[in-house]
Formats: sequence, C-alpha cells, structure tokens
Amino acid sequence: MNDVLNRLSELLEQRKSADPSSSYVAKLYAKGMDSILKKIGEEATETVIAAKGGNQQEIIYETADLWFHTLVMLAKAGLKPDDVLAELARREGLSGIDEKAARVEK
Repeated sequence: MNDVLNRLSELLEQRKSADPSSSYVAKLYAKGMDSILKKIGEEATETVIAAKGGNQQEIIYETADLWFHTLVMLAKAGLKPDDVLAELARREGLSGIDEKAARVEK
C-alpha cells in the first residue's frame, strides 16, 4: 500500500507545475490551501454520510476521495505520506490518552 501512496505523492508533486486548465490537481493548487481544505471538509462529510448509510462500496469510494484530497493538502504543505506514516509508527503501541498527554504544545 505504501507504494501506491508514494506513486500518488510523486504524481501530485508533478502536478504542481501542470497547467490548471488541464489538471484537476493543478487547479486545486492554483486556488490555494483554503480551497483544498474546503474540499477535504466536503469529502469528510460525504464519508460520514456513506458510513452512516452502511454501503461498503460507498464507504470505500468516499474514503478514497477523502484520502486523495488529504494527500493533495500534504503535498501543498510540502509534506509526504511517509511523514504521516512515520508519526503513526511512532504512536504504535502507545495509549492514545498517553500519546496526546505527551504532545508538546506549539
């Protein structure tokens, strides 16, 4: 699965220099972070609705949209999926309560 994320991450990097009239992702980048975040909010809502409906295929479809737009946001912020995966690996085996309590406020 990490291979899929890495390939998609590379493609999203390439789209940063693409023509917005020929690439959906380039258009999102051109509109800026606020538009990308709005799209993530829309996709999150659609994912919740799909989960409430219980249709597994809809849940998969909407979650894929949510993850995709989240990857676009990460790329716009100069981050990679491996950055998030490393954080998840760091948290592995930790109590969620303990992990949150140990976070340094920034």
